[in-house]
Amino acid sequence: MFRYAKEDDVEQILPTLFQIFDEMELDVFKEVGNDMMEQVIREGFELPNYRYGLDHILVNEIDGKVAAIAISYPEDEEDGIDAPLVKILKKHGINKDTLFTDKEAWPGEWYLDSFAVAPEFQNQGIGTETLKSFIDLIRDRGEKVLSLNVDVENAPAKHVYDKVGFKKVGQLYIGSHLYDHMQYNLEEVATKASQIA
Repeated sequence: MFRYAKEDDVEQILPTLFQIFDEMELDVFKEVGNDMMEQVIREGFELPNYRYGLDHILVNEIDGKVAAIAISYPEDEEDGIDAPLVKILKKHGINKDTLFTDKEAWPGEWYLDSFAVAPEFQNQGIGTETLKSFIDLIRDRGEKVLSLNVDVENAPAKHVYDKVGFKKVGQLYIGSHLYDHMQYNLEEVATKASQIA
């Protein structure tokens, strides 16, 4: 079942989300440690309009477990998406205004910031299934372009994105890692679907 995340999901969302953070090798996580950052992110789940607030997280629930997560928002919210977290960072003595300093989305895009499958559900087609459900949901909202960034070293993820129809349109750095910026044209797919029907 594909649905918005709830408070009860937090304990399952955290380790899946931290798979992404581990791959990104962000400096702040190295400086203060994963335990402290887990506490910060945990408190951030409660914040409305925050990048990792529950209002931005969709989960694929299978047999009562969070099998996959998709965290997204429109590009025009990106500049302020981390502002709600500043108070929590300061409260924990972390003198940063954001965890992310690099611009990740392009104008006009609905941006899939984070997408991950829980370890026990990997290599079972759950990622592809979840991604397709996510694409349908965003298209049904009337969005035109969906985007994401995938580490150039992450061949398995790139394979999934290619398979469902994302196309590489550029590259950018997030932290010290080089990413392919990929887009999915939601209008093109909707047009094809209406022509078939």
